[in-house]
Amino acid sequence: MLVTEFDYYLPEELIAQQPCEPRDHSRLLVLDRRTGNIEHRRFYNLPDYLQPGDTLVFNDTKVIPARLIGAKAGTGGKVEVFLLNRLTGDEWETLVKPGKRARPGTQVVFGDELSCEILASTDYGGRIVRFNYSGVFEEILDRLGETPLPPYIKARLADKDRYQTVYAKERGSAAAPTAGLHFTPALLDRIRAKGINLAFITLHVGLGTFRPVTVTDITQHTMHREYYSVSPETAGLINRTKQAGGRIIAVGTTAVRTLETVGAGGSVESGSGWTDIFIYPGYRFKVVDALVTNFHLPQSTLLMLVSALAGRENIMNAYHTAVREKYRFFSFGDAMLIL
Repeated sequence: MLVTEFDYYLPEELIAQQPCEPRDHSRLLVLDRRTGNIEHRRFYNLPDYLQPGDTLVFNDTKVIPARLIGAKAGTGGKVEVFLLNRLTGDEWETLVKPGKRARPGTQVVFGDELSCEILASTDYGGRIVRFNYSGVFEEILDRLGETPLPPYIKARLADKDRYQTVYAKERGSAAAPTAGLHFTPALLDRIRAKGINLAFITLHVGLGTFRPVTVTDITQHTMHREYYSVSPETAGLINRTKQAGGRIIAVGTTAVRTLETVGAGGSVESGSGWTDIFIYPGYRFKVVDALVTNFHLPQSTLLMLVSALAGRENIMNAYHTAVREKYRFFSFGDAMLIL
């Protein structure tokens, strides 16, 4: 299966630079994966497609100020350290630019209260670092770190909370689970009032979600692992929903990857761990019945995941339709509901 099969043309002016206001007024393309039929709605119309007894599953991860700008000790050369995953204590998996300045033993200074030492390189070109600081690490990071917006967003974000979901809770992500950015507290209340369950899992978004596919044959691509956690309450609710004939509707591809990891045996198991699951056409879904998602980059693993759920031809037709209808794309863009 070739990576070029997941390509499409996107005019640059359709890449959203600012989020929609209000959040739930973004457009919603509704795709019936059985018929290929497409409807054009607004995100606040989402409850029209939900049924009592369904369960919506959200990723409650919270974006941290993951980008740190420092200087190499001794030379003063500029170094960027991008936090991906906390490993143990003060050791983190990171990306460091420029890489040639990041050999093991290198010290990077971010100010009087924070520095780090490069400990080792990873097999994907990242670095393991150990932070040294005085005080509370999270408080220092809030002061010194920057919110890591995707590189295709050139405009400055006036309110950094707009790159967080309204239900964000568990700190640890390097990027937002952007399908959830469309929800408002009022919309969540409307969904609950209709008899639809809300469940929350955690997957800290790291390199696995946005790492590009560099191989020609997508089956040769290896996903980077990301940390997840599923509570016993959430696992029980999802299993009861399935047993009662309700649908599991994932909000975002990170929720899909988590659910399909913990539900690989047919029922969802609670617990925490690391997942490197790669979902592409041919995959048989065991938990997820429907999906709320944004529009994804060409040739990305996320586009391959939604193609696995809805069929590649359906997805590519929907994307061509969205371009023609001038939908807004990517993190701050419009949404799609796959039923």
